[in-house]
Amino acid sequence: MLFRKANSLTGDEPVEADVPEPVISTGGWPEVEASGVLTVDCRAIARNWKALSNHAAPAECSAVIKADAYGCGIELVAKALVAAGCTTFFVANLPEARRLRAVAPDAAIYVTNGIVGGTAPKFAEINAQPVIGNFAELAEWDGFRTVQKWKGGAALHFDTGMNRLGLAVAEAEALAARARLPDHGFTLVMSHLACADEPNHPMNVRQIAVLRDIRLMFRGIPISMANSSGIFLGASAHFDVVRPGVALFGANPTPDARNPMEPAVELKARVAQLRSVERGTPVGYNATWTAKHAARLAIATVGYADGYPRPVGTSDTLTGGQALVAGRRCPVVGRVSMDMLAVDITGVPDNAVKRGDFITLIGDQITLDEFAAWSRTITYDVLTRFGQRYHRVWKS
Repeated sequence: MLFRKANSLTGDEPVEADVPEPVISTGGWPEVEASGVLTVDCRAIARNWKALSNHAAPAECSAVIKADAYGCGIELVAKALVAAGCTTFFVANLPEARRLRAVAPDAAIYVTNGIVGGTAPKFAEINAQPVIGNFAELAEWDGFRTVQKWKGGAALHFDTGMNRLGLAVAEAEALAARARLPDHGFTLVMSHLACADEPNHPMNVRQIAVLRDIRLMFRGIPISMANSSGIFLGASAHFDVVRPGVALFGANPTPDARNPMEPAVELKARVAQLRSVERGTPVGYNATWTAKHAARLAIATVGYADGYPRPVGTSDTLTGGQALVAGRRCPVVGRVSMDMLAVDITGVPDNAVKRGDFITLIGDQITLDEFAAWSRTITYDVLTRFGQRYHRVWKS
């Protein structure tokens, strides 16, 4: 059996290897009742993490698995990453941290949204570390640690130009004095790149330089800045810990170059009906697409309620997205409805698809990034929108 490593980072070619059959886990709706099937290859996610880890070495490679691991299922994704060697994770909030802790008992878990008032004890319950971005949070955390004699740490987040969460750079000096005390409680100092997916944007150089200055004030404490795209800005952005997220799931962290990541997500929709329409027949809400020829359509049971965006459909004036039907690319036509979409399968042989078959919406020839472009959004948005009506399959 051929096995390809996650490899464009290393240049490895396919090699002969004995690859065990994947362990299949399922969830969501039963397949026979579901509108479609979402398949997540946890092995590919683990290989992507390893490739990124090798690329960023000697920096530690963590994993960002917020938003239910970008819609892919936090528990099984985390298990695969722990098995691959990942020991540090980032999530957005306490419920995500709690789910992660249940399957990663020894991992360091950072919660990027910080401390909501009154929740400090809940971090201690699961040994999670808040990412602190203002002095009110820091005061609450310090008060809790002092009263409860809690020794758990926290991260400090400095805003180096994103203008979202984070302490002001001017506040670093005062906190640096505290960081020289024996029990300062800081386990990480971090910031976030605003324009990492634009390698030549001047913001990248400015933010890296600011964090480099902050690093001098916090000697001995690990520093982190690079997200998925930031890893490819070079060693100056790596510092001590890198934080890949969407790249783990196969999205391209280098938009202007070939994708170095392995695809990890596949989405299929079930065909509910085949129908023929005459030339000049409108299809879908608001009659935005009209058949230019006698056409055959496949109506599939996935729509915007399932996270399939409305803009994907081709109209009379705009070219939209495609689906794979019997191995052929076919245009998605008309408005995408809440629960279904239409695909023009005129070019597919008559007997190649029938009611009940599945067509591919993401996977094989259709990449996440291509699908996101059709949707007029980004891959993060695509992944995290997947709803609950799918039959889910995880390969581990």
